[in-house]
Amino acid sequence: MTNIQVLDSHQRDLGGFVVRRVLPAASRQMVGPFIFFDHLGPTKFSPGTGVDVRPHPHIALATVTYMFDGSLEHRDSLGTVREIHPGDVNWMSAGSGIAHSERTPQAARVAGEYVHAIQSWVALPDGHENVDPTFVHYPASTLPTRVADGVALTVIAGEAFGLRSPVLTLWPTVYAYLQFTTGALLEANPNDAELAVYVVQGELAVGGVTVVAGQLAVLEPGQELDLRARGDARAMLLGGQRFPTARHIWWNFVASSQERIERAKNRWEQRQFPPVPGETELMPLPNY
Repeated sequence: MTNIQVLDSHQRDLGGFVVRRVLPAASRQMVGPFIFFDHLGPTKFSPGTGVDVRPHPHIALATVTYMFDGSLEHRDSLGTVREIHPGDVNWMSAGSGIAHSERTPQAARVAGEYVHAIQSWVALPDGHENVDPTFVHYPASTLPTRVADGVALTVIAGEAFGLRSPVLTLWPTVYAYLQFTTGALLEANPNDAELAVYVVQGELAVGGVTVVAGQLAVLEPGQELDLRARGDARAMLLGGQRFPTARHIWWNFVASSQERIERAKNRWEQRQFPPVPGETELMPLPNY
């Protein structure tokens, strides 16, 4: 019997651009290690404008940026300055604490740019929440790909469809980008991982259930992956092993204890996070 939970995304205005947020949801906080999932754009910025996400903090999670179109410049408190372009992966592990900003690069800002991306967070597992922060950039050319039977796929993180990504993770993780031509079918044998399919564009039948752009279909662990395109479509496959312990989430902080989050809030208010070189602004702690 097919048992699929379909979650709708909700629009959030991040100041100058709108995202569709599907995780966390009221009825579902996580899928494997994934605890946050935003679909940015597609947005066409006029010349002189762009994305401006001011420096803000994270703890006990890894941020994952994957671009379809456009570019972003990442700066963090490790001193990293890195542009990301379509097909690349930026994987920033916050660990004990990191601050970063994301902005449209200057050249793209002058010209005006079409931006389309997925930004997600994976929670760091027990025993690794307080590791030293790291940032790794993976060029698109380093990620394994396969084209067969009308489906082009890229494995972003973990192992799927017989391919293994070079992206280093601290927890069994599955993350892939899927592109379908009309009528294409993708099947995979079940395992014990939690898996979900987010439709970026078009429409898919997931186990016979219709899922449209902006929706996330969550499968039961062990349920066969059965995806059929009802037209050209794009989707993200995400998930991994179920987390054994619950996670708390507040603003940009994720942790296994509320106490850890309270300490991080105080550190940010007291400006005890390391600064981001080249940045003078700060995103204030929200007053929820």
